[in-house]
Amino acid sequence: MELQNTGNPMKNATLRQLRIFEAVARHMSYTRAAKELYLTQPAISMQIKQLEENVGLPLFEQVGKRIYLTEAGHELHHYSRHITQQLAEAETVLSGLKGVTRGRLNISVVSTAKHFAPYLLAIFSKRFEGATVSLNVTNRETLLRQLAANERDMVIMGIPPKQDDFVAEPFMENPLVVIAPYNHPLSGKHGIPLTRLQQETFLMREQGSGTRIAMERHFAEQGINLVSRMEMNSNEAIKQAVQASLGLGIVSRHTINLEVEVKRLATLDVASFPIIRHWYLVHQRDKRLSPIAQAFKDFILDEAKGLLESMRSTLPSDTAAKKIQSKNARR
Repeated sequence: MELQNTGNPMKNATLRQLRIFEAVARHMSYTRAAKELYLTQPAISMQIKQLEENVGLPLFEQVGKRIYLTEAGHELHHYSRHITQQLAEAETVLSGLKGVTRGRLNISVVSTAKHFAPYLLAIFSKRFEGATVSLNVTNRETLLRQLAANERDMVIMGIPPKQDDFVAEPFMENPLVVIAPYNHPLSGKHGIPLTRLQQETFLMREQGSGTRIAMERHFAEQGINLVSRMEMNSNEAIKQAVQASLGLGIVSRHTINLEVEVKRLATLDVASFPIIRHWYLVHQRDKRLSPIAQAFKDFILDEAKGLLESMRSTLPSDTAAKKIQSKNARR
């Protein structure tokens, strides 16, 4: 591609083009950028082509089926990211002056929190019907990257980053418990010594997982070495593997209500358990929250704990749960 621009290379670039370029550069995908911006892929491609003509340099190069930023693309991405963030903050300030409680709320949660986050968002959305909510469920590593890049308004996670660049506020306890198949020999026993677990095989979360970090720290402090022959990247996979008697697991109590209720899993009564952690709401310290984002923050900090406790109290009884399990088995 031969591009030339003898004048000011950014003179004719539009904010629309910069926003589209920033989305493509962030996703490294025309398709995902088009989906995020509610545009067609040809429209995205046309805007990028026009921007490259305005700049006078190629911004992307294609190798096989993947696209990569050129040197000029890397430079422009740095500035376009800051420009779009500044525009978002300007919109936040102006909306606040109008007292607006509408707008878009971008939330990410660690995968373990998916068991309660949609319930909270459903209640919040009913109160603020003008809000558009984007929920992203992902792993801890991606959450940290999103926080650092200011890609989300705030995130919910178990172990917040230690840097002073972020505000992390606890809103609810997150107890980690040892789970086993319902018919496991240790099921129903009381005061199981921690050393007894050294005779069992454990199913571990992936490196970097908040659950894995807390688990390894706890056992190291107690001088316990666990046997682990399998690593999994989700709590759902661990629960299924434990049900299949592949080993024991450690998960958040918030993720196993139904499985315990229908007697597929048992929570073991182990000394020094549960490990008490907390759920945190985290955002950048210098981020100016929009009115709708501030409303969500206040809602989580003030009401989430009570709402979730109320939700758990309405879970099906043992008899009702068995009926549900039996009905599903007949389908």
